[in-house]
Amino acid sequence: MQRRSDEQGQALLDALLEGRPQEPGLAARAAAALGLPEQGRYTVVVFRAGGCGPADLSTAADGMRFFRRTRADCEILVVALADHDPAGLAPLLARWCPGPGGIGPPVDGLAELGAARRLADVALLTCPPGTAGIVRLEERLPAALVASQPELSARLLADVFGPLLALDPADRALLVRTLDAWLECGGSAGRAAGRLYCHRNTVLNRLRRLEQLTARSLSQPRELVEMMLALYAFELSAPL
Repeated sequence: MQRRSDEQGQALLDALLEGRPQEPGLAARAAAALGLPEQGRYTVVVFRAGGCGPADLSTAADGMRFFRRTRADCEILVVALADHDPAGLAPLLARWCPGPGGIGPPVDGLAELGAARRLADVALLTCPPGTAGIVRLEERLPAALVASQPELSARLLADVFGPLLALDPADRALLVRTLDAWLECGGSAGRAAGRLYCHRNTVLNRLRRLEQLTARSLSQPRELVEMMLALYAFELSAPL
């Protein structure tokens, strides 16, 4: 009877995660079967297949409860947050899960798990190929916008970085790394130079070359936004 109850709870959880048109009482029945509040704080984490680590992932830790579901192409965790800050979830999961993984925003009830799962899928899309780590959607919103629109992303990349993409791969990677470091350092060429182990003037020369290749100025806000979004599109399609 306990096994049958567990299987029923898992099936109901799957229905909620898939965002099916909800039959009356679905969330309430899932809450009863899983021993969870129907209204409460939940989030969903999606990992690429194999990214969630061993099958003995703890079902409870630091006051949170975890429900793991496995798919052919991904692994899903439903997390009952209770009163815990979701910002602490990624380092907690890193004990078991190397990633890559995407964490959706918190929702206020089991009935919203389908939406949380879709947004967790988008968060996962912001993890470039070949990388690990677990990221929160709230920390990746610009990249998520790019990743969720692949057709527009490809057009943006070709339009902004077209001449750059035609360069020798090593030369292209050097310029892209310089732009990324400069942005990460808040537009400081000096700090970017320290990160890249080169002279400040070298950074400035590389940025000027980027401006020439892209026909865009890093000092113009609108054009800078285009460069940043194109950088996200490049990193998500072809990691350095």
